[in-house]
Amino acid sequence: MVIPKKQPSAPQDSKRQPREETHLEGLASITSMLIIWSFVMGFVLQNFVIPSSSMASTLLVGDHVIVERATLAPATSWTNLIPYRELRRDEPVVFFRPAPNPKGQHDILVKRVIGIPGDRIHLRCGIVHRNGVSLDEPCAAKPTPANYDPYNDEFPAISPAKGRGVTAEWSLDLLDHIQGEDLVVPSGMYFVMGDNRSNSYDGRYWGLVPRANLIGRPLFVYWSFETPEDDLYKTSPSERASSTLHTMLHFFDETRWSRTFHRVN
Repeated sequence: MVIPKKQPSAPQDSKRQPREETHLEGLASITSMLIIWSFVMGFVLQNFVIPSSSMASTLLVGDHVIVERATLAPATSWTNLIPYRELRRDEPVVFFRPAPNPKGQHDILVKRVIGIPGDRIHLRCGIVHRNGVSLDEPCAAKPTPANYDPYNDEFPAISPAKGRGVTAEWSLDLLDHIQGEDLVVPSGMYFVMGDNRSNSYDGRYWGLVPRANLIGRPLFVYWSFETPEDDLYKTSPSERASSTLHTMLHFFDETRWSRTFHRVN
């Protein structure tokens, strides 16, 4: 009887040499990553820079923040992948200001949510009272005799006609939302204020924020650079070039390194 010879075993997979990626495959990988990154930054996350001191000391002028957009987006019936939820009291929010600026544009602002639909709001001596309870707000600047303003600090008890910078539309609309001594927040609207209460152009002056105007919630500061309050409003090419050059020259000594990855509460 002839015994067949044993065939040599095939080489193990572990001994195979990795195949070199082709140029076309490399381009496809980079393109896929760019598409994913564009989707994340366009629909889930977005970066903004703080232009004013209205939210100091929670947010400073020159803070660059990452804003999460997905959970406040209108919920859809075809997916449960994103945990949609409604805006909550006392959290900061980024939104389009309902009142347009002199150029007809709706500025992007960040303020703190003071009232959600159904809440009753009034201020006494700069202290917020919500639904009959005075709020203890460690993040909010308290008024002083030097910066006390009747319309600002006794809202809405003082007529809008006596407030400086109150929009004409809000002067009329405000009256429809007052019950007794309170502003009552209607359905689908939010009342917001800045933490720097004596230096914040907020809902007291231009009104309520519709649900449709919400953009997202600021999560954390990823970079903070010492910036003059008027710097971000300079739009001419020469001014922007000068600002960019200043940032490049003073990146290390004027960056607020302690605020890197500072969580926004």
